[in-house]
Amino acid sequence: MEDLSALQERLRQQRPVDWDHLPDFALYMDQVLSYMDRQVLRFDDSDALTAAMVNNYTKSGLVPRAEGKKYNREHLAYLTAICVLKQVLSARDIDLLIRESIQGASTAEQGYSNFCAGLDKALNAVADEIADRPVDSLAYEAIHFALLSYAAGVACNRYVALLRQEKGVETPASKKARKEND
Repeated sequence: MEDLSALQERLRQQRPVDWDHLPDFALYMDQVLSYMDRQVLRFDDSDALTAAMVNNYTKSGLVPRAEGKKYNREHLAYLTAICVLKQVLSARDIDLLIRESIQGASTAEQGYSNFCAGLDKALNAVADEIADRPVDSLAYEAIHFALLSYAAGVACNRYVALLRQEKGVETPASKKARKEND
């Protein structure tokens, strides 16, 4: 199918730019929003980044504060990771993972590079999976990928829970239990 070939091609080709190719000059909000449209795979505007989202991510500490009203490479790196991860994780989990992976790396550049390498591997794996599967039924294939997503989500949730436990970060369930015991 032509649409699936186009999907496979985008999965293999479209990537966020490397750190060295992120703009080395500050961008205003409207420029950031336009730039982010090219950083992530999207098929419609339903999951587009908005100024309100950027402001909320900044208020919650997911993204460093803008310098004046301008955003730099580091901001774009954080926003790229958030735009990808928000498709599958809660903001609370994204916060923990970004703090551990991007902020926990020796530099934001290294954290972003590691993120992009992992994304590249994942996108190529899905493109390979599409290439290896004959399309007998769009519904069956959609279920197949939903089940892979479910299995990966179960694994991700367990890793996040273990990370929270390792870091001593309280979960909503543990907070609730603590309040009930007080």
